[in-house]
Amino acid sequence: MKFPVFALLCALSLSACAQSTPAAADKAAAAGDKAPARPADASKDAMVRAELKKLDPRLVPDRVGPAEIAGFQEAIVNGQTLYFSDDGRYMLQGSVYDLKEKRDIGRDGLNALRREELAKVPVSDRIVFAPVGPAKHTVAVFTDIECGYCRKLHSQIGEYNKLGIAIEYLAFPRAGLGSPDALAMESVWCSADRRKALTDAKNGQPVPPKRCDNPVAAEYKLGQRLGLQGTPMIVDLDGEVLPGYMDPPAMLEALDKLAAERKPGSGTPAGGR
Repeated sequence: MKFPVFALLCALSLSACAQSTPAAADKAAAAGDKAPARPADASKDAMVRAELKKLDPRLVPDRVGPAEIAGFQEAIVNGQTLYFSDDGRYMLQGSVYDLKEKRDIGRDGLNALRREELAKVPVSDRIVFAPVGPAKHTVAVFTDIECGYCRKLHSQIGEYNKLGIAIEYLAFPRAGLGSPDALAMESVWCSADRRKALTDAKNGQPVPPKRCDNPVAAEYKLGQRLGLQGTPMIVDLDGEVLPGYMDPPAMLEALDKLAAERKPGSGTPAGGR
């Protein structure tokens, strides 16, 4: 039990760096609960929340619901999937692989959370580089202006667009809020021409300091909640995370494969909103 608790509290410390609060997390969790809970489900939901608070009062799940494993509830906390036995005795942390279906059963819940939360971020809060005409695929990319692979991806932005891939950037200053990196990203998001400012910043050019109401802090916190472990974090419209930087042909191949594998009704089709 010590290792999962330690890992969970490590994740919590990252969330604390994002200055999240239990009240805000409670509000987000409530927003994610679409259907009214039945009495039995409500008692299990309350049990999970109570057990998490016993571990640490700051641990507030973003989603709670029945797991695909009989007798267990699934909870997503700080981008991690946890499983609680219905009697409240056992907690499992990590991947649970369905050998028959050949998939990680916790992936669906985490993808759903990413899909729902990203859908709440207005396009006006993103920096968008889109192809001429309809996009074949659209990805959200949590980016930093300093990381090498973020810069490499952006240097090829025209190639992604030519292949029909729209890139919608969200801010994730790796050094944390209040850092020079974060302040520079705020200046980018406050610029009259965000696309040019972001390109200049990623090319190592200084961006004139600007301040305004901006989404940098909110997007940073969102990345923490969605399980970001490094930048660039690339997420398709169904909530699937691609494995880090991919060159344009490799990204197109991966997105085409995900679109082909996607079952009807599993989420937003690739390339649409």
